[in-house]
Amino acid sequence: MSQLEIKDLHVSIDGKEILQGVNLVVKQGEIHAIMGPNGTGKSTLAYTLMGHPNYTVTKGEVIFKDQNILELEADERSRLGMFLAFQYPVAIPGVTVANFLRSAINARRRAVNKEDKGMPIPEFRKLLKEKMDLLKMDNAFAGRYLNDGFSGGEKKRAEILQMATLRPEIAILDETDSGLDIDALRVVADGVNALTGPELGVLVITHYQRLLNYIKPHFVHVMMGGRIVESGGPDLALSLEEHGYDWIREKEKTEEAA
Repeated sequence: MSQLEIKDLHVSIDGKEILQGVNLVVKQGEIHAIMGPNGTGKSTLAYTLMGHPNYTVTKGEVIFKDQNILELEADERSRLGMFLAFQYPVAIPGVTVANFLRSAINARRRAVNKEDKGMPIPEFRKLLKEKMDLLKMDNAFAGRYLNDGFSGGEKKRAEILQMATLRPEIAILDETDSGLDIDALRVVADGVNALTGPELGVLVITHYQRLLNYIKPHFVHVMMGGRIVESGGPDLALSLEEHGYDWIREKEKTEEAA
């Protein structure tokens, strides 16, 4: 069973330290949620885990499959079995969803074997239909240009379709609920739930309890000041919804003064 282990991770951007010692373990088969106020480093953590070049790791390790992935490029981390669903997916006019996904699959295959000629089109079409049926998506979606003119919900569904097709072992969902109305939120959550299981570990980053009404986490973590300050079960998210973050801030102050 694979696991992602984050050890004392410190990260800066433009010389300013954002993450100040994050420790977390996410195993296959587990769903973890990270919550916290704006500006606490949640998205910084997501981008750092996938190798965004603007973020500088100043201390710590991220271990996945017995190696420190901080030494790997973003595409190498993806091929190793990691996936990031973006908060704001980018549109690629002129490239269909189907062509994008087939190119991604073939890039992975050729990284293993340079002589690989890619997945045959009939085999790819069968795979794509299987995944779209699983996610209850109209087959016409595959012929549209990736995220070009998509609604917020359609962009997020395209991200989930990528996840279904690439079959990562650890998936990071960076504020997947951002900009979604309640109907779109349910559709996206249903897609995530259709993919979860013993072979997939999920790290959900969100501001709101509402997403966790549909994607049920095993563990909830609160990030403040660039580190995880509180962890618990699903009830922790309900406490945050009811009481906000002030009680955690007060708890932190008390512990620092002790």
